[in-house]
Amino acid sequence: EWPEWGNPLEDPDAYDYMMSYSPYDQVSAQAYPPILATGGLSDPRVTYWEPQKWVARLRPATTSTNPVLLKINMEAGHGGASGRFDFLKEIAHDYAFAVWALERSWEGA
Repeated sequence: EWPEWGNPLEDPDAYDYMMSYSPYDQVSAQAYPPILATGGLSDPRVTYWEPQKWVARLRPATTSTNPVLLKINMEAGHGGASGRFDFLKEIAHDYAFAVWALERSWEGA
């Protein structure tokens, strides 16, 4: 991807730009909302350990009592679960978390 983004090993501007949007490197002590980080074991673009490392960094950094959860689908790739019904179950899980998180924020308001 260096032709598109630049070579961070040789170009300090490319390195700084990439670091500016790196979720892992932007974690700081602050109140984070409820987070559900997801990944797929067979994802060639975002390897399963990347969301794991991000969650491991977020959990001690958050100053809120909101959960920082991790779900790795052991049968999924970059697009999530394959198969129509497995894909829908995965989306339903994500939507259920979003609804729960919104209800939680309204109760605390």
